[in-house]
Amino acid sequence: MRHSVNMRAGTEKKIEVIFEFLVFGIIIGIAEDIIAVTVVSGEPITWRVIGIIVVIAIPFAVLGEIIADNIDFISVFKKVKAFFHKSQEDNLGPGV
Repeated sequence: MRHSVNMRAGTEKKIEVIFEFLVFGIIIGIAEDIIAVTVVSGEPITWRVIGIIVVIAIPFAVLGEIIADNIDFISVFKKVKAFFHKSQEDNLGPGV
């Protein structure tokens, strides 16, 4: 029984962290999109523009959270490095 309580607390904590990063990602995404629209287009920021920005920012924040939470980037970088290192050795030939 005690084990399931600890697992539940761990799961709740993970969900809390994911939610915090998601909310932070949405807020930052909206802020950077507002800056980009203002700088690039010179368009005045209206409620309609903010609505469009929110509709665009939310899916990217969710996608970013899913990707960032589920990929071990260190192992990916090691695999890419090993691939290019092996590829370089194959191109140079043996004994070089």
